[in-house]
Amino acid sequence: MPPHFPRSTGRLALLLAGLSMFGPFSIDAIFPAFPVIGEALGADKLAMQQTISVYLVAYALMSLVHGPLSDAFGRRRVILGGLVVFIAASVGCALANDLTTMLAFRALQGLSAGVGLIVGRAVIRDLFDGDDAQRLMSQVSMIFGIAPAIAPVIGGWILGWGHWHDIFWFLVGFGVLLLAATWMWLPETHPAQNRSAPVPRRMLADYVLIFTNRRFQRLAAAGALNFSALFLYIASAPAFVLDLLRLDERSFVWFFGPMIGGMMLGAFTSGRVAGRMPHAVQVNIGFACCGVAAVANVAYGLLVDVPAVPWAVLPAALGAFGVAMVFPVLTLAILDMYPRQRGSASSLQAFTSLALNAAVAGLLSPMVSGSMLTLALAGAAFTLAGWLVWRLERYRTRRLPAGQCEPGMPDPAEHV
Repeated sequence: MPPHFPRSTGRLALLLAGLSMFGPFSIDAIFPAFPVIGEALGADKLAMQQTISVYLVAYALMSLVHGPLSDAFGRRRVILGGLVVFIAASVGCALANDLTTMLAFRALQGLSAGVGLIVGRAVIRDLFDGDDAQRLMSQVSMIFGIAPAIAPVIGGWILGWGHWHDIFWFLVGFGVLLLAATWMWLPETHPAQNRSAPVPRRMLADYVLIFTNRRFQRLAAAGALNFSALFLYIASAPAFVLDLLRLDERSFVWFFGPMIGGMMLGAFTSGRVAGRMPHAVQVNIGFACCGVAAVANVAYGLLVDVPAVPWAVLPAALGAFGVAMVFPVLTLAILDMYPRQRGSASSLQAFTSLALNAAVAGLLSPMVSGSMLTLALAGAAFTLAGWLVWRLERYRTRRLPAGQCEPGMPDPAEHV
């Protein structure tokens, strides 16, 4: 029997959020087991950090492919295929007994883990327009925001009850559950008559067209830089929780709880203000919250030698709130610029963010996670850079003649 459209946007939001969650679960669930896995595989802290980096590099590279494939073959088919690969990769990680094998299957996880997040954004825009799309994307973000909070907690519980291999078996089970739910509930939202030909030259031409658009560059960079300030802390979570805060492997909730609470509140607020507040004002509020959080982090790092909860983690809640206010507006602006290549636009936006995240996790995090102050200064630099790019975007928009707008938003006075 063919799949049916979800009976409510609530079910669709829950399904799309679940599809976007298995990527963060793959990163965050293993954080509590880092020392144990490193000991079992004969890997030091730097080598274990590469299990994140290789995952993110593969995630970023494959993100360039998920969207165009969904534009050519349909959203549902590509998501189902990605889930099958993810399940197989998680089985490989669960059975790994050396670092080389672990890194290989972590890379395979990364190749598949982004399909739900990237193609899911295109699904939202296929079904809804304008403020309705923002509301649904905010609902998805609110549910998705639970993942980084509960994943390390679940990982810590599993580690306490069993072996580190069991964390990956949990990911296998989660992937199977999502595969069944997608098969039953996710409709095909990209009809055959709207699909592009699966020609590599055509896909490359679409990417060149999108990437060389200066407005795309500004919107994608503003979002990626702003999120990187938060992701730096996520990538540094093992060092932050275990070394700086001196907590145990079951205490990651102290770090992720406030952060995800802020993200969920920001996503809820974004959905509530959709259609009631100009998009540019919403983004300005989001960046203001991120800026205050960055200043608070730096001040705390200057004043305190030994960080402690809750004060060391509270600014992250405000920063996450700001990120969740900014993200839906910038993402929908990008997708609206290319109505026939939404998958490609979503892929390229994701690649921009993921490539930066991979560098943050693999290069920057090991350098700055040794102290609260260096971590805070690096995060503040990302927030400032994202805000400056956003101000450039607003400046370029205001310079447009009255009644004229760059592709994607109908009214420069009211929208991004």
